[in-house]
Amino acid sequence: MLRPYTELLWAAIPPLLLLIYYYYRILSVPSLMRLLFFFMLGAISGFLALQLELVFETVANYVVDWERMQGVFAGVVLRQVIEVGPIEEGCKLVAVIAPIYYLQRRYRFRPTSVFLFSIAVALGFTAQENWIYLFHDTASIFERIISTPVHAMFSAPWGYVLGISIGFNIYLHRYWHLVPRAWLNAVICHALVNILSISGSSRYPIPLRLLSYGLFPFLLWMFWRLEQLLRKLEGKLPMTLISGFTPKQRLRQRTLVLLVLLLGGNALFGLFILVKSLSLLSLSELFYPDIMSFLLSRLLLYISFGLVAVVIYSSLRRSAGRRYF
Repeated sequence: MLRPYTELLWAAIPPLLLLIYYYYRILSVPSLMRLLFFFMLGAISGFLALQLELVFETVANYVVDWERMQGVFAGVVLRQVIEVGPIEEGCKLVAVIAPIYYLQRRYRFRPTSVFLFSIAVALGFTAQENWIYLFHDTASIFERIISTPVHAMFSAPWGYVLGISIGFNIYLHRYWHLVPRAWLNAVICHALVNILSISGSSRYPIPLRLLSYGLFPFLLWMFWRLEQLLRKLEGKLPMTLISGFTPKQRLRQRTLVLLVLLLGGNALFGLFILVKSLSLLSLSELFYPDIMSFLLSRLLLYISFGLVAVVIYSSLRRSAGRRYF
């Protein structure tokens, strides 16, 4: 097991680096200290969510055999939908709204600032979650680094709604229906990602394990959505992929977008599985002829998938550029 300080560093540094990336990327941003304040609130909300989940499961065990239900896939799905997703997204939402409500008496926040606060809270939540996984040795450092942006992608819908509502000085009660809808969207995406991730476990039959191949394409789409929402708040033009004039052209382009997500997502998924598998080997074993042959063949396959996805994506972007030229 890693030493406590090393665990803490590996848990906190990747989310902090991503937060700093967004801080320097966005033009109109709050101070770095204020972002770190929201980052800390996100970590605190993570511990609060963990306690609430323990309370939920304790109460649920009095009503049904909740622990036994987790032994079947349907029980796992139910837990993600009614426990994990709502509690974790709810804690993050409160960690953003509560301080903004207090600070707004003194400051006028821009839409991008509010959105960045939601990212900071989500990344703080990620740091707390990383520490829990590493402390209990239930995930590798590589797995936690890969999952660094995921909570930010979950929170993007309600972060965007808060951005346009608070940042543009629109009273929330006039748009009360948007925040719950955006929050529900985040809950569903959160639950779905966890379900797809869990479905790859060897304890489930093969038809269910195939669901895991939808994980990285879905994550890729959520990353695209986060970038689109951020561009909207920055006043930039959206990255257009669907530009056909006729229904047939638009259907063809949507099919190509789906193909890009499937190829690109599963290229990333394949590389992730490959690195995870090779991490179990020693350095000398990597140079065995059969292992080297397997490594090169898999790398060629996954890189080919990725390159095809990039070519299709570039073609759609060029087509959209000519359409709006």
